[in-house]
Amino acid sequence: MDDAGEIHAFGRSLRRESSVWSRGGEELFSRSSRDEDDEEALRWAALEKLPTYDRARTAVLAMPEGELKEVNVEKLGAQEKHALLQRIAWVGDDHERFLSKFKDRVDRVGIQLPTIEVRYDNLNVEAEAYVGSRGLPTILNTYANVLEGLANALHLTQNKKRKISILHNVSGIIKPHRMTLLLGPPGAGKTSLLLALAGTLPSSLKMSGDIIYNGHTMDEFVPRRSAAYVSQHDLHMAELTVRETVNFSAKCQGIGHRFDLLMELSRREKEENIKPDPEIDIYLKAAATGEQKAEVVTNHILKVLGLDICADTLVGNNMLRGISGGQKKRVTTAEMLVTPGRALFMDEISTGLDSSTTFQIVNSIRQTIHIIGGTAVIALLQPAPETYELFDDIILLSDGQVVYNGPREHVLEFFKSMGFKCPERKGVADFLQEVTSRKDQGQYWINSDETYRYVPVKEFAEAFQSFHVGQAIKSELAVPFDKNGSHPAALKTSQYGASMKELLKANINREVLLMKRNSFVYIFKATQLTIMAIIAMTVFLRINMHHDSVTDGGIYMGALFFGILMIMFNGLAEVGLTIAKLPVFFKQRNLLFFPAWTYTLPSWLIKTPLSLLNVTIWVGITYYGIGFDPNVQRFFRQFLLLFLMNEASSGLFRFIAGLARHQVVSSTLGSFCILIFMLTGGFVLARENVKKWWIWGYWISPLMYAQNALSVNEFLGHSWNKTIPGFKEPLGNLVLKSRGVFPDTKWYWIGAGALLGYVLLFNILYTVCLTFLDPFDSNQPTVSEETLKIKQANLTGEVLEASSRGRVNNSTIILRMGAMMNQLPIMQQ
Repeated sequence: MDDAGEIHAFGRSLRRESSVWSRGGEELFSRSSRDEDDEEALRWAALEKLPTYDRARTAVLAMPEGELKEVNVEKLGAQEKHALLQRIAWVGDDHERFLSKFKDRVDRVGIQLPTIEVRYDNLNVEAEAYVGSRGLPTILNTYANVLEGLANALHLTQNKKRKISILHNVSGIIKPHRMTLLLGPPGAGKTSLLLALAGTLPSSLKMSGDIIYNGHTMDEFVPRRSAAYVSQHDLHMAELTVRETVNFSAKCQGIGHRFDLLMELSRREKEENIKPDPEIDIYLKAAATGEQKAEVVTNHILKVLGLDICADTLVGNNMLRGISGGQKKRVTTAEMLVTPGRALFMDEISTGLDSSTTFQIVNSIRQTIHIIGGTAVIALLQPAPETYELFDDIILLSDGQVVYNGPREHVLEFFKSMGFKCPERKGVADFLQEVTSRKDQGQYWINSDETYRYVPVKEFAEAFQSFHVGQAIKSELAVPFDKNGSHPAALKTSQYGASMKELLKANINREVLLMKRNSFVYIFKATQLTIMAIIAMTVFLRINMHHDSVTDGGIYMGALFFGILMIMFNGLAEVGLTIAKLPVFFKQRNLLFFPAWTYTLPSWLIKTPLSLLNVTIWVGITYYGIGFDPNVQRFFRQFLLLFLMNEASSGLFRFIAGLARHQVVSSTLGSFCILIFMLTGGFVLARENVKKWWIWGYWISPLMYAQNALSVNEFLGHSWNKTIPGFKEPLGNLVLKSRGVFPDTKWYWIGAGALLGYVLLFNILYTVCLTFLDPFDSNQPTVSEETLKIKQANLTGEVLEASSRGRVNNSTIILRMGAMMNQLPIMQQ
């Protein structure tokens, strides 16, 4: 479809209210541009005459020296890009003003922005865990868990894990243009609810019930791109700066519907002869087109979150000094705010932040939600009163059940109807988190004429269903959302936010950057290899190496074997480098930043020049220093073999790291593979000496193919083309046969082909592992018998009596059904 067709198709999809704009409205909209000089007015007049496609890419830019310049935002020079970023710097400084001016502009031409309403009905989430001592991380339990898992997979035994309810019959509606605060004590199920609503719930948890976005079920669109989940765990590449981290996220997640919106805006404004605000116009064009669009959006988000002061500081980790913990938490938030998703689910974003910073961040999000029409659910632990007041709705969870879900104004009314009141000087958020707690509930009891008793969570949940807010939600859920009312741009149907070419380019650029930041590791490896090459050359010094007997040939073959081992051990460093980046990779893969192959391909190809450098160092120092056959053709053949061996070993250790996904496991497995390949490589044990039941190991060993190919390359050379007394065959053939190597020239190319196949195989397997495997989790979820009984009691409405020490007495369970019946009049108020 051509550009004009796309513009009109998108225009039909947008709902437009037909109206005739008065002259006074036009003057109000363009008031900010009345004082522009004549030159800028003339340039705007010329720009308005351009076709819509060109007009969406052309803007009037004020250069630092005061010159006005008509520029194409897709093709900016370095000076023009700098001037552009300077001119739109105010966007982050005055976020509310920018949003208001943007909303005025789209309202002026009758464009409706996409919004998302999320409904969840009878949502249940369950987990399986070992209970009691069976779940303790002992050696015996670890082996028992592995064996039991295998037996369960083969349906030989029954699963001994117990089911634990995390969320139980949770229902509610999250509406656009409203901020929702998710509260609840630790273990209430807040994270599970956010993960379920964002479509990122782990496969280990079983979910039932309905989650609907604008009337569409989760299988009708891509929820992980339509919504953005901000984790409470800060996982970032330590070697990247704050700006680079957020910019990479912006490049991967794309610009969403901003380009289509800009095209439709330009078309309608041209039809109605409306002049847009110059500052808003140039920002939208820069953020929707051109190579700098990710940088523009990144700068905006960094300023809104107060990260511009540390934008060029490394994120850091435990071993590398970087930004503070609070700043790192804001980077996690910024990484997802650049997403084009219209629904935000944010989990504990205030950890490590002071109350003032938390207020500023939540207020910025509130401005976006209220003005633009987004949807947001934010889980906070003990927010300050001024932060609490920023929210419109409250969801209170306790033990996996909804205690309250509705407008903030009615939450105290509900608890007062249950007999509990928030003291005047008590923060409402703190009151809500304590009122369902067994320890703290009693201090809020206000019915002096009745004896206080502990009100379980189930009773609160049932009472809320009878409360007028709960009744309103139930009535609204009973009426299905009209799918025709869903904006076409609200829900994403494509799996990724950018083309495969752009995603691959972003990963290549990041991999190059990481290599530069980790240059010390590669320099150290090259230096280490240089020292080992010098040592090898002095041990096998040419003046002491002869070509007179089979024994001399064995010494040369030992030199070749040592070279192969050094090249193979050089690739072992890939295990640590790969494992360190896997947590970030799994997070970004699960959030649909990119497919796995766009990550694994650069990690292989970009390190190829380093392999060439390492092999050049080794062969350049040892080949003529040891005294291998001086034929230059055989020199380059040995170079090619060792290069392929280096690539194969690097691919092998990357594959092991991707398969094990744990530093200790992968290091152990890598060392074991080296040992097996050494024993079956054809030098420690000749082919005739390998037992029949181990001969398969000989034929699959990459080291064997490298050893045989290098041996054929060396011993079929001119230096070994001589006969010794008592033998008719050349000396080189005798040496090869003594070690079980086939004395045929074709074995060089067989070995080279096999190593090339291993390079491809190991890297493909590495890609497959990262595509399908989940992060390694060595911790089995466990709960105590006491905790499980408390959870079950809260679900069934039972009350566990407390002992004299204040602990729950598991042997005494008193049913309070009569008391619950007495409370029905209160619940119905």
